[in-house]
Parts: sequence; C-alpha cells; structure tokens
Amino acid sequence: MTYQQTIDYLYALTPAFERIGAAAYKPGLGNMLRLMDALGNPHKTLRCLHVAGTNGKGSTAHMLAAILQAQGCKTGLYTSPHLVDFAERIRVDGKEVEHDYIVDFVERYDDLIHAVRPSFFELATAMAFCYFRDMQTDICVIEVGLGGRLDSTNVITPLLSVITNIGFDHTAQLGNTLESIAREKAGIIKQGIPVVIGEADRHTRPVFEAVASERHSLITFAQDIDYDVIPPCQLTGDYQRKNLRTVLCAVDALRREGIDIEPRAVAEGLLHVCDMTGLRGRWQILGTGPLIICDTGHNAHGLKYVARQLGAMPQNKHIVFGMVADKDYHEVLRLMPPDARYYFTQPDSPRALKAAKLTAEAQSVGLKGQCYEKLADALTDALNNADKRDVVFVGGSNYLVGEFLAINKLS
Repeated sequence: MTYQQTIDYLYALTPAFERIGAAAYKPGLGNMLRLMDALGNPHKTLRCLHVAGTNGKGSTAHMLAAILQAQGCKTGLYTSPHLVDFAERIRVDGKEVEHDYIVDFVERYDDLIHAVRPSFFELATAMAFCYFRDMQTDICVIEVGLGGRLDSTNVITPLLSVITNIGFDHTAQLGNTLESIAREKAGIIKQGIPVVIGEADRHTRPVFEAVASERHSLITFAQDIDYDVIPPCQLTGDYQRKNLRTVLCAVDALRREGIDIEPRAVAEGLLHVCDMTGLRGRWQILGTGPLIICDTGHNAHGLKYVARQLGAMPQNKHIVFGMVADKDYHEVLRLMPPDARYYFTQPDSPRALKAAKLTAEAQSVGLKGQCYEKLADALTDALNNADKRDVVFVGGSNYLVGEFLAINKLS
C-alpha cells in the first residue's frame, strides 16, 4: 500500500474519534494491554513524561520536548490530533515519523489489528511506543488523548505526570462536573511518581490532593509558585503564560528527579519551540498586511483567552469561524468579540456543526456575519474584504485550522 492508502485503510478499519466522535471512544485499557503484550511491551522500555489537561496540554508537551531536545536528549513526542498529516502525531527530535515506517507497521501487524480491533487512537499510540523504542529515544513526552484514567496512553509509568488544567469538555465521557473530570485526569497520577498541576480551583484541588496522597505522589501546584523571570517564548498567545508556568514547574520537578536540565536549555527550547518541534496552530501568525492568525482553541475554556486577546486588538477584525457539533458552541459564541465581521463556516468533518446552524446561533447572540459551507470560500471573502491594516483570524476547531493550514501550504 502507499502511505495515503494506509491512512485511508486505518480510518476505514478502526473507529476514529476525529471522524465519528464519542462512538470511537473505547474506555478501558484492555485493548492497549493486548496490543502492548503482542508488540513486546515497548512502553516499558521508555522513559516518559505524561501530560494531561483540558486545554494547553499540547503546547505544554511541545515546550517540554523542545527543552529536552535543547538539553541534548533524543526526545520522542506523541500528540493528537494531527492538523494536516497523521505523521505529525509521532516525532523524534521534531522530525515526523517516516511514512515508510507507518506503512510497514500496518502491513506487518495487520493480523494483530484485525484480531484486537483497536480504535484509531489505540493503534496510533501503540505505533508511537514502538517507534520510540526502535529509535532508542532518551526520553519521551506523551500527551493524553482524552481524559486520563482510561486513556490509551495510561499504560505507561512516567518519570513525571503533568495536568495543565480542568474545564468542561468531553463531558459525555468524563462527567459533567469539574470534580468528575478532575478525577478522570488524575488517573494518570501513579504510585510514588511526582505530579505537577498547572491550575486548580476549589472544586478540583481537593480531588488532586486526595489522589496524590492516596498514591504517595509528591504534588506541586504551579499556580502557587512565583517565578521572578519567565523566559521569552515563541508561542505568543496570551493563554501561554499559564502554560509557561506549568512548564517551568515541571522542569523543576524533573531536576528533583535527577534529570539535568540547564537554564540555557530552558531558554533555547522555549524561544524556538515551534521550530524545534513543528508545533503549529497556536496563535500562529501566517501573514501580515492583513495580519493573518490561526488558533486551535475549540472549547469555551480555551477560547475565552483567544476571544479576549482578539477583542483587545484595535484593528478591524475578520473572523473565519467553525466548530464541531459536540462542543459547547452556545457558550463559545457568547465569548467572541461582538465588533468583528464573521465568516461562519464548517470543518470538513462528519462531526462538523453545520455552518447554517452556527450562523443562526451566532446571530441570536448579536454576532454579525455570513454563512459559507466551505472554508475556502469564507477565506476568500475574508481576505478580499480585509484592509492591509486589518486582522483575519481562523479558528474554532482543530479540524478547521488543519484544513486552513493545508490550504495555506498549497497556495
């Protein structure tokens, strides 16, 4: 099979959350443990950091990976979802897994895949662990896919667990209270393994403290620590300030575990995180005159910071916006700046919130704009209508931003 045929085959064979949403979610680690055993338990050969959280876990994982790379460690990085190409999910020292490796893996283990019937994410996770083992990585940063306790990545025993924050997302799988969501994410806290919590409140802090105490895990809350100097970072979104504090706290925790991380590695990794790891879509500037920005914020907990930063910009704003139907779009739309011109569209995904419905919901809360079934048409009009001094923003969904980046690459 070619690479594209292999990816199409995986999507057709294994249920993927990106395509069908909650129906692809397989709670429990049974499938993963079967896969790991059949593959020689590659996860047991890896030294890992484990990163969970409602928002910011991707940025945090990339920053930690960049710092470790700058320190000279051969660093694996596993994240999801991808924006343009599946290979983005699995990297070593910022370089994506080779397409030939993916094709060979699927062909070699086709019988196993049919026997176990894993989800798309379970199989991707197993592939990542095998790749990191085969590449003889020094250390890996593993981002949780969904939740924590029952997530496919939770077969690892890390050097450090990191939980960025808790907000309302994936409530059908994780529960509809902050406490229940915190309990699920606290599931990555392991016996005797330290944990760093980025943000907690009166609802979630007691949950984290109770689980850490039960598991004899040293717990540190990043929000309780005052850092005199926050190094400059290539990620410029306002929301990254809290992620930066979490990363610095995690670095301190790793040092306590005997991992040498020099200040210069922290400074270099943060300043060049996107260049070193390939991170895209986080308040990413893709053009000037007009200023073109995209961001993958996709729920109210994350988009409130994006909306605030957009709202504070004095320029005329043209916002190309689309979401998936299982997100809290009612609350999100109330957060968005009312003084912008909107171009409502939809991601190319079966989970998409139809542009017509999004437009009607937005108009009901006072947002003004037009409806476009295709992102390309919305972009064309936004760019044609924008003055050189204006801002064009694309966001609301990982999938919409991925589609935009693919269009931008081809143009």
